[in-house]
Amino acid sequence: MTGDPSLGLLVLMGLAALTAGWIDAVVGGGGLVQLPALMVGFPAAAPVQILATNKLSSVFGTAVSSVTYYRRVRPDLRTALPMAGLAFVGSLGGALLASRIPKEAFNPIILVVLVGVGAYTLAKPSMGTMSALRFHGSRRHVVLAGLVGFVVGSYDGLLGPGTGSFLVFALVGLLGYGFLQASAKAKIANLATNLAALCIFIPMGAVMWKVGLLMGLCNLAGGYLGARTAVARGSGFVRAVFVVVVGAFVLKIGWDTVVQFTG
Repeated sequence: MTGDPSLGLLVLMGLAALTAGWIDAVVGGGGLVQLPALMVGFPAAAPVQILATNKLSSVFGTAVSSVTYYRRVRPDLRTALPMAGLAFVGSLGGALLASRIPKEAFNPIILVVLVGVGAYTLAKPSMGTMSALRFHGSRRHVVLAGLVGFVVGSYDGLLGPGTGSFLVFALVGLLGYGFLQASAKAKIANLATNLAALCIFIPMGAVMWKVGLLMGLCNLAGGYLGARTAVARGSGFVRAVFVVVVGAFVLKIGWDTVVQFTG
């Protein structure tokens, strides 16, 4: 990036971050808004600068939504913290590998997974409307949650789009959480993955600090409002937003895949 961004551009980045923070807090997937906004707003920036600045902004929103969810939903930290710890480790490893693996190799795989996630959620309308925990109170429950954190955390460090949505779906589909409880635990794990990625990106000098901090404040506001909205509206509302966000991801990544193979 060269030169200072204009006031108009900063306002647009702030609005994008506010919207992304709200979506991320409700069900994950705010990167669908924030990453393209940064790419369009700063076409001269290196890809690593875009990724690093996006992570800086996102960590504000995930931090405040994690606190809001904890205060209002009280997720079980005996599950959430081990999951977040392994998500942190996975994200560190993914971020270290990110420069070695071409993103275009993953778009078709992500597309297939997202279509499967969306179709499964639509086919089971009762899924996630209430908690019906599997292996609750056992070591197996915590181990499976930790495995979810590690796998999705590795993906977040490596690529990133849809991390929050994948965490929510895994907690609902594999462990039987309701969407609201799943979102609360997903935010704690997503905060860990964002912090881990910044541990790699900041020493590299990749963050655009002025833009990232401004967007971070807006993302924080969006995260706070989104978490409060989700808590007030309940699992049915979160499920509806989840389906919409996954659908948007399918369209976006589907289009990217078409362009990749035809362009």
